[in-house]
Amino acid sequence: MPESTTTSEKLFAARKAKLAMIEEAQRTAFPRRVLRSFLANDAAQHVDDAPPPQVDVAGRIMSIRRMGKTAFAHLRDRSGEIQLFINEKMLGEGSYKLMRDALDVGDFVSAGGQLFRTRTQEPSIRVERITIAAKSLRSLPEKWHGLQDPEIRLRQRYLDVLANSDTRKRFEFRAQIISTLRQILDDQDFLEVETPTLQPIYGGGTATPFITHYASLGRDYYLRIADELYLKRLLVAGYERVYEICKNFRNEGVDSTHSPEFTMLEAYQAFADLDEMRTLTETLLVAAVNVVHGSTQATINEHTIDFSPPWKRLTYRDALRKYAQIDIEATDDNTALIEAAQSKGVTIDRNWPRPKQLDELTKHVVEPNLIKPTFLERYPAETAPLAKRCDDDPRYVERFELFVDGMEIGNAYAELNDPIDQRTRLEAQSTTRNNEEAMPVDEDFLLALEHGMTPAGGVGIGIDRLVMILTNAPNIREAILFPQLRDRS
Repeated sequence: MPESTTTSEKLFAARKAKLAMIEEAQRTAFPRRVLRSFLANDAAQHVDDAPPPQVDVAGRIMSIRRMGKTAFAHLRDRSGEIQLFINEKMLGEGSYKLMRDALDVGDFVSAGGQLFRTRTQEPSIRVERITIAAKSLRSLPEKWHGLQDPEIRLRQRYLDVLANSDTRKRFEFRAQIISTLRQILDDQDFLEVETPTLQPIYGGGTATPFITHYASLGRDYYLRIADELYLKRLLVAGYERVYEICKNFRNEGVDSTHSPEFTMLEAYQAFADLDEMRTLTETLLVAAVNVVHGSTQATINEHTIDFSPPWKRLTYRDALRKYAQIDIEATDDNTALIEAAQSKGVTIDRNWPRPKQLDELTKHVVEPNLIKPTFLERYPAETAPLAKRCDDDPRYVERFELFVDGMEIGNAYAELNDPIDQRTRLEAQSTTRNNEEAMPVDEDFLLALEHGMTPAGGVGIGIDRLVMILTNAPNIREAILFPQLRDRS
């Protein structure tokens, strides 16, 4: 048995022995309820009151210094930390002995007494009463160095959040970002809705789905890859502004920017065009940047980026001409595309459908250059069968993707609402050779379109990537509380 495992088990056994001591002294080490009249930070604000009040706080013990008949401990709750001054004379011999012998870093306690300042002016509580609220049987990561092992940080995220303030702050920012985005949409009269996670047919994107079996219906279902087609059904229903923040699932590879389970915001607005979707996207992201950085400027991976609108716009054709030295209008021959990719060190399979070839070339050659917020727009029509064609050139569609620091975090369409054109394009995609990720033809969605859908704009924003970028997380798993991981070897 490894030495570390032996040490861990010895510590576990020692804490179990202390658990028995606590249960003998106070009947249970896990009481149903304990005293709490103040949060730690709120209590500290009253330390200079005349006279300082009696307070009861409850939280986790993060450090202990014992000195004979006196001990100092720091208690943490959701508001912050406060120091406890524990003295045998104040607490009584029996209670102090229990705290001396049985209290460990990581235990939860309720402690009460009068506030005062120490000689170093630190707000503290002179403890007169203390109760173990929950005994910790495993030791916490060492305080000063945090939790460094990347494997443990991801598998035991609760320890990572507990030990690393940067991690804790990142997920607080994530919650604030989502709340802010939701508030903006609510204020603009968007209706938040919920659409099915389990779907009889998947759609709204090109991806490989997760498949499950619906026993009571006797057929296979799919975890959604996107909620787009259901949100458009609600436009047909007469809701003019709808949005959803939800989990999507794609049965594909995992890397620094992709997770098979991810959170998306999708919003759809009747009678809106792509210009209005740009404005909405800018409004949402500027608000998110302000949540984390307090202004429209942010330092992201050593780049100082100004998010002040309006943002740069670049057509898909111009981007490939600039960065890949290929004009997609000059040739429909995939050979030229493959040769252009090879000249940039990118391998493209000749048998891939053209949209996948274009995506691979763009991902490696164009996207790394899009550092400042950039709308890449006017995509080839074959890449987006759910978007309207451009009025001035039907070879392109009214679509943009938003890139920041070389990463795509948003995607928007002027939504296709012609049911005949939509059927033609979905059927053409589904019959394309070697296109396993093509969307199947969703007859129920087409039936809804045939009842009439307004002109509309729609935008999707990847929450995980947005949090990753704004908090300078090194990969997408650091922006997800409990990411999917391979089994331990």
